[in-house]
Amino acid sequence: MDFTLLLVIIFLALVFDYINGFHDAANSIATIVATKVLTPFQAVLWAAMFNFLAYWVFGFGVADTVAKTAHTSSIDLIVILAGIIAAIIWNLLTWWKGIPSSSSHTLIGGFAGAAIAHGLVGVTDPEHAGFKIVNWFKEAKEGELLPSGVFIVILFIVFAPLLGMIISYFISLWLMYSSRKNVWPKVLTVVLMLLVGWFLYSVMVPYEDIKKPRFESEFWSVVTEPHNIKWFLVAFIFYALAFFNLFFSSFSTATAETVLKRMQLLSSAAFSLGHGGNDSQKVMGIIAAAVAVYIKSNPDINLSEGWLDLNVVLPSEKDGVKIEGVMPGWIPLTCYTVIALGTLSGGWKIVKTMGSKITKVTAFEGVVAESAGALTLFTTEHFKIPVSTTHTITGSIIGVGVTKRVSAVRWGVTVKLLWAWILTIPVSAVLAAIMYYILKLFF
Repeated sequence: MDFTLLLVIIFLALVFDYINGFHDAANSIATIVATKVLTPFQAVLWAAMFNFLAYWVFGFGVADTVAKTAHTSSIDLIVILAGIIAAIIWNLLTWWKGIPSSSSHTLIGGFAGAAIAHGLVGVTDPEHAGFKIVNWFKEAKEGELLPSGVFIVILFIVFAPLLGMIISYFISLWLMYSSRKNVWPKVLTVVLMLLVGWFLYSVMVPYEDIKKPRFESEFWSVVTEPHNIKWFLVAFIFYALAFFNLFFSSFSTATAETVLKRMQLLSSAAFSLGHGGNDSQKVMGIIAAAVAVYIKSNPDINLSEGWLDLNVVLPSEKDGVKIEGVMPGWIPLTCYTVIALGTLSGGWKIVKTMGSKITKVTAFEGVVAESAGALTLFTTEHFKIPVSTTHTITGSIIGVGVTKRVSAVRWGVTVKLLWAWILTIPVSAVLAAIMYYILKLFF
């Protein structure tokens, strides 16, 4: 029975991944469709391709964070099943209503809500009983940059869109300043280029520190190291904007618009890459948590044999020694494929909300918002924080709108979105708790 439940959870997790793809497709294509750079069909193909390419760029830090939402030693498979079902229900409901809610927070809320329901009735261990069953807050260990836990995820409901808004606001100012026929904007841009070059050099992983080089060549091993690819992409986004700024003042309005539309292809691709890396990892985390729970109930089982390799090991520490995590290759490959297929299905109601209802979007706003959103996603993934791509791009679009004038943002629409964001985690948690008690009647 446990193995059947495990397979059902994996299947439903992939269903959620697919729904996540078409629910969040608007995040990376809304602006590029609104500015008519690509048709809706071309845009979803473009976004889906980069959702899939994220497989070769990102690690599994976010997956590990999601897997440890609750103490896997104290939950059962019904908890995870109830959480996924609740997340699917809320995602479909918000998609039907055209509300760009967070698939990420839906999943976290569902997992946590079902775990709390289990902790209140099925756990006698006082250390993990009741609300203590959820990893609310965990201090950063040596080598970690930020603390983890559900509280951190909740904080980033505010911080992720705020970070996107701040980045897009300053990129907008930088672009507008560079449009002046003056030498000082160019001097500023060159100084920023040098500073960013120095920063990127300092964060790159050298060949001797790469644990599993992909090639015999030192150069290609460094270039293709996932950690380095991520920073190369950050550099690519920044330097694309920088070179545009160096020549912006010499462009006619028509030429600038044409160049910005071409740059939108790059910025939307970068954001789609971040979306794939951020959101697919959450499903991997749920699968990893389910496997950990199954192994707890069946300690002698060998999951690396047979047609379905489930030899998942969560990163941990024992006697002061760090244990590296293991993720069978088919799991991330399948998750990235499924979210890409979901993106191909589109989500046109949400595209309309994101692309035109928040503020009027031109190629200028599109490049800035998508670049800011991509930079935010790459940053949060680096810190292993699961954030909402929906919140991130919305904050980035608002940041661009504010640079024109505060009234350029349709705050009535924005307030409705904020309510959806605030309600997502508690509503998903309540739905998951109810689903948990219903499922317990049958299992």
